[in-house]
Amino acid sequence: MKAVQVTGYHQNLELRDVPEPKVTGPLDVVVRVGAAGVCRTDLHILEGQWAEKSGVTLPYTIGHENAGWVHAVGDAVTEVSVGDKVILHPLMTCGLCRACRLGDDVHCENSKFPGIDTAGGYAEYLLTSARSCVKLDDGLEPADVAALADAGLTAQHAVAKAAKVLRPGDVCVLIGAGGLGHIGIQSMKAMSAATLVVVDRNPAALKLAEQLGADVTVVADGSHVDSVLDLTGGHGAEAVIDFVGEGGSTAEGVRMLRRAGNYYVVGYGENLDVPTIDIISTEINFIGNLVGSYADLQDLMVLAARGKVKLRTARYPLEEFGHALGDLGAGKVRGRAILVP
Repeated sequence: MKAVQVTGYHQNLELRDVPEPKVTGPLDVVVRVGAAGVCRTDLHILEGQWAEKSGVTLPYTIGHENAGWVHAVGDAVTEVSVGDKVILHPLMTCGLCRACRLGDDVHCENSKFPGIDTAGGYAEYLLTSARSCVKLDDGLEPADVAALADAGLTAQHAVAKAAKVLRPGDVCVLIGAGGLGHIGIQSMKAMSAATLVVVDRNPAALKLAEQLGADVTVVADGSHVDSVLDLTGGHGAEAVIDFVGEGGSTAEGVRMLRRAGNYYVVGYGENLDVPTIDIISTEINFIGNLVGSYADLQDLMVLAARGKVKLRTARYPLEEFGHALGDLGAGKVRGRAILVP
């Protein structure tokens, strides 16, 4: 089969012929890939940022946002059948460790992460586990939702945490209305009655944010922190969800935060630099967000099936992976890019 592989860091990806994955274990599932999301993490992989953490052996196939059709199953698989449409939770989890037993499967002690530390979905077929498969509603197609498997799930995970503690009338600032942010906006509007303020430097992204339900949009033009403070009577927001995490967004985001507020870190790339005395004197909280749980993905698929969350996509054939990654790196993609084998 055709697969897009990392053959060396700081080198271009290569489209190569590799063996099709086979079922070898009782809970194995082979999926015919219908679409694979193109994520900024894929750019970070090529830069070598994940090399030490993943410990993966090159070459390997990337792609961790995947959806498609069940192609083959192990003899113990009962929840999905050949031909079913599925979206895949990005982790393959054991179900037996302490984290899995507690329902916190995102922190499974024995997990594999296709596209990060094992073969991913920039390919025609992908090996995963029955524990990773979420069946899709009849009204959804793999290409409609593939990028929700990580980008959408991460946004859902962070927003769900915030929505649990936000009250009607509270203010939530969302930094970044791009690939993750545009999903976060929709999820927040579906789950909370808080006032949603979206900050982005791109007017086109803010126009989309308005269409998706943002109550207020603010251009990040250097005066945006003051604008948010003015909107909140000088107090700041009860919650800030930062989908950028670089370029100075964290320092600005902290300045937008109310006393005892929560700062949800989603995007990454820079270090937080906050005096500890400021943290204790205002009792602000910093909350990290990785990908969401299997249950989070089920919830997100319900929102998608009901039309509450819609993914904006730019589609590329698998062979045009270089074009897709180039457009993503240049900031030309509105919403999410996906590869279609």
